Amino acid sequence: MAVASTTPNAISTTDCLARARELAPALTEFSMICHQLSVNAGWYQDPKTGEMIQRNVPEMLALIHSEVSEALEGVRKNKADDHLPHRLSAEVEIGDAMIRMGDLTGCLGFDLGAAIYEKLVYNASRLDHTLAARAADGGKAF
Repeated sequence: MAVASTTPNAISTTDCLARARELAPALTEFSMICHQLSVNAGWYQDPKTGEMIQRNVPEMLALIHSEVSEALEGVRKNKADDHLPHRLSAEVEIGDAMIRMGDLTGCLGFDLGAAIYEKLVYNASRLDHTLAARAADGGKAF
C-alpha cells in the first residue's frame, strides 16, 4: 500500500510547529490518561494476589512492537478490525500502539508532548531531511 498526502504543503512548517507546541501538553495528558486507565484495569497488579507490581519496560516495548506488527498485517490484508468493524484494522492497531506508548511514557513520567514537539523542531531543521539531500546519492529514500 502506498499513500500520498492529500494536502501537500497546505500549512507552513512554522504554523505546524506552532500548533504542535500548543498541543504538546495534551499529548502528555493523553499519556497520563492511558497510564491511569491501565492501572485502573489492573495491569499493574499481580492477577493472582492483587498486589501492585512493577512492569517490565522491555516487555512493554515489545508489546508496542506487537501492535505495530498487527497494524502492518492490517495494511497487508486491508481488512476491517475484528472488534471495531467500522474501522480498518491498521487504524485500530496503530491506536493500540499509541495507547501502549501512552501507558509506558505515563508510567515512566515522561513529558511526551514536549519530547515530540522538540523532536519535530529538530527534524524540521535537519539537512538530511531536505528534498535535495534525499535526492542526492546516498540520500534517504524513505
